[in-house]
Amino acid sequence: MLSHASESTFPRVLDRNDPPPRAIDHVRGALKRGAAEVVQWGWEAVVELGSIGPRSRRGRRFGRLGEGSVICFPAVAIFNEQYIHIGNGTLIGPHVSLSAGMVPGQVPVSDPVISIGDRCLIGKGSGIVGHLSIEIGDDVWTGHHVYITDQNHGYEDVTLPISRQTMPERPVVIGDGSWLGYGTVVLPGARIGRHVVVGANSVVTGDLPDHCVAVGSPARPVRRWTEDSGWV
Repeated sequence: MLSHASESTFPRVLDRNDPPPRAIDHVRGALKRGAAEVVQWGWEAVVELGSIGPRSRRGRRFGRLGEGSVICFPAVAIFNEQYIHIGNGTLIGPHVSLSAGMVPGQVPVSDPVISIGDRCLIGKGSGIVGHLSIEIGDDVWTGHHVYITDQNHGYEDVTLPISRQTMPERPVVIGDGSWLGYGTVVLPGARIGRHVVVGANSVVTGDLPDHCVAVGSPARPVRRWTEDSGWV
């Protein structure tokens, strides 16, 4: 602990004796405030103009981009949009990655590869990376920085780098009306039921039944609603 004497040697920020402002200081302050307004207005205009809607040129590249849906600006990476179908009234936040396949121009084995339903909300900074089939139902909401993929890295041969091994793919399904909390990771083969809550930072690797609350890594149900017993 610092003694009172040693504490007194440090200047107190709130005890500064600033000189009274001059006329030029008032002018500079007004200019800074004005410039800040211009920057903020300009950025808001860029965000609005850069967003992707169903009638925009970029929006028409999608297999489907429904009425009232928007992908906010800026996006991180979007490619092979023709294999991505998005329903009506869905909002996809900024800094999101949406990709079908490994590289632009790749022809996948299925169409659509990614299907997102009506009235969904995909949180800022999330990534949906599909190779085979990712099906997201209606009214699915996610927190920020959620990652969903249907492909993983194999590790059968310990003599080879992981990047050179097979990449197994398994379909992913997320049921209607579910909520995925901040930082949730959904891995290949996951099947999330209807009206499911997945807690923040959980990792979903398998099946989660309808009307449950699941947490953990791997995610496991901690509460479930049934018609016979209610919440258990």
